[in-house]
Amino acid sequence: MDLSWLPRKRPLAATALALAGLCGPLEAAMPWSGTKAVLLHARDGQATQIATVQFEPRSDGRIGFRLVTDTSRFKDFFLSMKEFKCLEGGGEVMCHVPYPYPQPGTITPSDLAWLEHSLLFLFKKPGEFGAKLWNGLYFRLEAKGDGLEGTPQAIDLNLISAPPDRPALPPYRPALRDDIAPGSRWFQRLTIE
Repeated sequence: MDLSWLPRKRPLAATALALAGLCGPLEAAMPWSGTKAVLLHARDGQATQIATVQFEPRSDGRIGFRLVTDTSRFKDFFLSMKEFKCLEGGGEVMCHVPYPYPQPGTITPSDLAWLEHSLLFLFKKPGEFGAKLWNGLYFRLEAKGDGLEGTPQAIDLNLISAPPDRPALPPYRPALRDDIAPGSRWFQRLTIE
C-alpha cells in the first residue's frame, strides 16, 4: 500500500486515524459473512432471538442477505383481516411486518436499508382491536462492536399498503422516519450478532 501521501512528521495517532478513514466504520466492525442471530431487547433486559440472517459477500461489493424468522417465538394474531406473527410483553403487542414487495436482498456496509426494511414491525396494546398501521417501527441499524444495533424509529406502514412508485429504492428514507423517546417501546433495541 502506497502511503507516500502521508506527511512525514505526522504523529502516530493522527496517522492511525487517517488509515482508519480508509475503511468505513461498518466495514471494520462487522464481519459480513456467515449466519448471525437477530435479537430483540426488552426494557427489562430480556433478549429474545427472533430470527437469523445469513450474509454472503458478492463479487460486486454488495452483500446478499437472507432473513429467516423463528416463528416458534411468535404468537399468531389475526388483525385487520390479516395474520401477523407477534410478541407480547410489557403491556404491548409487537408484530413483524414482512416487506410485501420484491426487493434485491442486498446491502453494502454503508447502506443497510433493505435489511432494515426486512425488520419492520407494528405495535399495539393487547386490548386494541385491529392493526394500527400508523404505529410502525423501523430499526435503524448501526455498527456496534462486531455486530449491528438497531434503534427503533416511528414510521407509518400505510406507506407500503400499495406498491412503491420506484420499487428499486427502499421507501422509508430518513425523512419518513421519526425518532422516538428511549424506552417508550417494550422492545427498545434490536441487535444482529
